[in-house]
Amino acid sequence: MSTETPLAALDAADRHREIAARFSAVVAAVTDWDAPAPVAGWSARDVVGHLAEWFPMMLSGGAEVTLAPLPSVAEDPAATWDALDAQVQDILDDPATAALSHTGEHTGTMPVADVVDRFYTPDVFMHTWDLARAGGRPDRLDPDYAAELHQGLSSMEEMIRASGQFGEQQPEPADADATDRLIAFIGRDPRWAPPAG
Repeated sequence: MSTETPLAALDAADRHREIAARFSAVVAAVTDWDAPAPVAGWSARDVVGHLAEWFPMMLSGGAEVTLAPLPSVAEDPAATWDALDAQVQDILDDPATAALSHTGEHTGTMPVADVVDRFYTPDVFMHTWDLARAGGRPDRLDPDYAAELHQGLSSMEEMIRASGQFGEQQPEPADADATDRLIAFIGRDPRWAPPAG
């Protein structure tokens, strides 16, 4: 698979593979898991902890798919992420599991692959910025996919703001690019930086 293929043009399995690989590269570069992250009250460790907490519960709550227990994020966030990433990719790469029906109170009924693709994979994509910014690493997201997500989220802004899953719209820098616009929309300050020292 060519990395030049637009993320939006990939199928659910390959889109997750690409986005998760980019998150994995940021995970591998983390030197301080206790460093503050752009989400108020979060550390770098909490970024991984968030993904490891909500998605396994959502998955098992609506389908007969249960992830194996993950390594402790308190002890080894990188191992937590690696185990989560591998298990989600295995689900997507197995046609039978990917096609299983998932029913959620607010999401309706859809194949498991669609649940991953619509809710989890975009979350990994956006949290890549959080983790990169926490570690002072390059944090520009794929511009086309960032713009597509921004457009999609904007179309249901009232609902997602009411859900409490995103913060209030933040001011965009005058020279905002697609990453800045998406990050500001979901409630992050695009100018946030780790405290000096």
